Amino acid sequence: MPRLSSQARPRQAGANVTAATDTARNNISPFPGRTPVIHDTAFIDHSARLVGDVVVGQGVSIWPMAVVRADEAPTVIGKGSAILDLALLESPAGSPVTIGEGSVISHGAIVHGAHIASAVLLGAGAIVLDDAVVGEGSIVAAGAVVTPRTVVPPNSLVLGSPARVVRKTTPEERDGIREQARGLLRKSRVYLMER
Repeated sequence: MPRLSSQARPRQAGANVTAATDTARNNISPFPGRTPVIHDTAFIDHSARLVGDVVVGQGVSIWPMAVVRADEAPTVIGKGSAILDLALLESPAGSPVTIGEGSVISHGAIVHGAHIASAVLLGAGAIVLDDAVVGEGSIVAAGAVVTPRTVVPPNSLVLGSPARVVRKTTPEERDGIREQARGLLRKSRVYLMER
């Protein structure tokens, strides 16, 4: 599949970002009048869906059937982050979604109007709700539910529903998050070469 045809949209100073305008790519949609802005090194699977005021940073990968919907507030996905299969990022009115650099949003995870810092791992099926903040270097375990307005301190392991901090993440776990993000970046380059 060809790369997105595009025109410049000055949303990030010094960044090589483009506004998606290829009507053949019907998985990328403006709403209302705000078009996703995608760095030209990002990988977006053809079955993923991006809507509205979305900014996709350098080296980001968005995998099969993931949905990023920013029809009421912005969503920004930082450099080198990965949004895995079936994940949902949604920005309701007044609660933008931000994903820091090098974070991994695992299969079926949901981020609804929340801030995820850099180098965070959200496990499969984890849910982070409105105005919650997950600090850098943290792991939200599979199936955990971070309730609205919860602040998870940096380098925390959280479990359960509602999620609670059970301990600090180890240096090895934090290195593992960064390595997983790097591995997904490398894999996404292979997918891009096959287009």
